[in-house]
Amino acid sequence: MRIITYILLFAIILLGISFAALNPNAVNFNYYLGHRAFPLSLLLVITFVLGCALGLLVGFFLLLKLKIKSYRLQNQLKVAEKEITNLRAIPLQDRH
Repeated sequence: MRIITYILLFAIILLGISFAALNPNAVNFNYYLGHRAFPLSLLLVITFVLGCALGLLVGFFLLLKLKIKSYRLQNQLKVAEKEITNLRAIPLQDRH
């Protein structure tokens, strides 16, 4: 399985290198404070990395939200189970 992962990683690196070699042209990048020329492949890699980082950040916050909800539900379950245990321990009183 590890060999397959290495082969896939190597293929992706080769595709990236060939893409960079086929697109060496510089592209003007305009931002709020100025502008600069970057190679197209570098801009695409930066955009991809920023997109992945943003996706991981959003995923982390969603996971954190679900973990907090799970923790609260587990605490509610413990309280409910303790209450059921206490109610079962109380003897029934019949006053007829």
